[in-house]
Amino acid sequence: MIGVFSLAILIADFKFSAFSGLRDAGATVAAPFYWVSQQPRNLWHGIDTYFSSREHLLEENERLHGEARVLRGKLQKLVSLTAQNVRLKELLSSSTVVEDSVLVAETISVSPSPFQHQITIDKGTQDGLYIGQAVIDAYGLVGQVIEVNSGSARVILISDSRHAIPVQVNRNGVRAIAEGTGRADTLLLPNMVETTDIKAGDLLVSSGLGQRFPVGYPVGVVESVESDPGQAFLNIVVRPSAKLDRGRYVLLVFAGEREGR
Repeated sequence: MIGVFSLAILIADFKFSAFSGLRDAGATVAAPFYWVSQQPRNLWHGIDTYFSSREHLLEENERLHGEARVLRGKLQKLVSLTAQNVRLKELLSSSTVVEDSVLVAETISVSPSPFQHQITIDKGTQDGLYIGQAVIDAYGLVGQVIEVNSGSARVILISDSRHAIPVQVNRNGVRAIAEGTGRADTLLLPNMVETTDIKAGDLLVSSGLGQRFPVGYPVGVVESVESDPGQAFLNIVVRPSAKLDRGRYVLLVFAGEREGR
């Protein structure tokens, strides 16, 4: 009995081994056909993955561009604030060497007319301002107050063609009148005869004559002195010391005898 059972086991093992080889051969033959049948699916999956990835990258790229624009905007604002802070520090530093009392004011508007060099500032009668009050920046005389309201005032710049200011050459005290030309970068000294001791590079300061401006504030630097044989007077061009076409803040000068007015 035991022998028959052992024989059955040997026959079954032989048969299953034979079928296993047959199955392996069949799998080998069928493998290429299976691979070909899977390619459309694999191709579609690859295309879908590609476009999904591309769409994701485009969205990510747009998001990064948006963030970059925001950062550039913030950087520009930071640069602007830094420059403004530097100018304000220069202005406040200049006030330490001014003997008169001063008040910082902010420019809130500029005259749109090309024939008027005027600004409006955010200080007025409630701050003690008065008509004729001198206005300066960190570099020199800007102009004078010509109209005062409760919380604002209008200032005419020294470059206005209707403005004139008594000056003197800092080097030798020669007196002159500096007139505006309607250009922020140019003043003129009219009626100066050829024998006048003045030359390019001379600093002009306020003389105090006329009692409008305190004495000694920088007005401009002589750029050129030309003599025209056909003219009785010299052609003298002056570059203003103050930055008349830029800057947001100015200083209002309260001269000693007018302080508290």
